[in-house]
Amino acid sequence: MASNVNETNDVTLTKPIRCIVKLGGAAITCKNELEKINEENLEIVSSQLRQTMISSENVVSLDWSKRPGNSDISCNVDSFGDQLSFDANKFIVVHGAGSFGHFQASKSGVHKGGLDQPFVKAGFVATRISVTTLNLEIVRALAREGIPSIGMPPFSCGWSTSGRNIASADLPAVSKAIESGFIPVLHGDAVFDDIQGCTILSGDVIIRHLAEHLKPEYVVFLTDVFGVYDRPPTEPDAVLLKEIAVSEDGSWSVIKPTLQDMNKQVEIIVAAHDTTGGMVTKISEAAMIAKLGIDVYIVKAATSHSLRALSGEVRGNVPDDWLGTVIRRISR
Repeated sequence: MASNVNETNDVTLTKPIRCIVKLGGAAITCKNELEKINEENLEIVSSQLRQTMISSENVVSLDWSKRPGNSDISCNVDSFGDQLSFDANKFIVVHGAGSFGHFQASKSGVHKGGLDQPFVKAGFVATRISVTTLNLEIVRALAREGIPSIGMPPFSCGWSTSGRNIASADLPAVSKAIESGFIPVLHGDAVFDDIQGCTILSGDVIIRHLAEHLKPEYVVFLTDVFGVYDRPPTEPDAVLLKEIAVSEDGSWSVIKPTLQDMNKQVEIIVAAHDTTGGMVTKISEAAMIAKLGIDVYIVKAATSHSLRALSGEVRGNVPDDWLGTVIRRISR
């Protein structure tokens, strides 16, 4: 991380953040279909987040915009009496791009820089149109569940990099949103880079930066698979790694289950079109978060297991019937 990130010194929170949630792009979009949202998963995830964040069971939609097939805008003033109570469990949501943005970024090479090239500049514009479109739809899905979410695209909020490391990040704006009772919704974005002109700032890197400075109680990665496996999960003998321990030096090892070959390198496949590193980035960033003493849970989105992780139920001793991966620090 670049050393000139100094605006984080001004971050103050009256109440600690409970959880930072990563909505994986592959979980909330149809990754093999260009710019298509997985509506079913997004609806379930939004409902689970509401159950975790809001004490009231009364759902009042905050999306007062016209929906396809409807002729008017829905807004029931009477619903906002004493019935609606947003008891702030402070969360931050960060989402990946999935089938939004990755195509535009990889096609134009935005992640490699070179804004002086017309095609890269065009790709920068196209990438941002795509990822902010997805951000708006996620904010709307959360708002329909009564979650007072607010989109905070990193480019628009002053995030930038230097040599692909974070150089500036307006964390006071994030903390102000939280203190004001909102749920910030950030995402992977195309940003300026002091050295190469531009790059792609991944949601996983954003989460690590937020975790380092805002110190949530725990972090949850919602993905399209049950967790981290010892090999690609599509292989028949793939084993779900339930607990990974991170040492103080940043190295990590599998605690549960006991693998037959403890020296076996965990195999990861990164999709060719994924410009942000896929699962490789996710594990490395999760390990750096765990090194801070913050437990990280990687779990399949829109399942009973994801709801248990989001609610904090699996903190401490992980139940045997929970499917997912916990990454946590150990002291030696």
